[in-house]
Amino acid sequence: MKHTFKVEGMHCEQCEKTISRAIRQLDRAAEVTIDRSENKVEVASTLPAQALIQAMVEEGFNATA
Repeated sequence: MKHTFKVEGMHCEQCEKTISRAIRQLDRAAEVTIDRSENKVEVASTLPAQALIQAMVEEGFNATA
């Protein structure tokens, strides 16, 4: 299932890496696509959206579906 999130607080490449790592710790097979200029993160994963949001929030980002 593909999820799209609005994520505030992404300012650099390191932010993108942090988000990708947090999501892949939950689902190693997840495909993560990040568009920092649009504050958008797309994730192809079998996990529910809320679990993915929680992973990003725990890293300090404001994420919403």
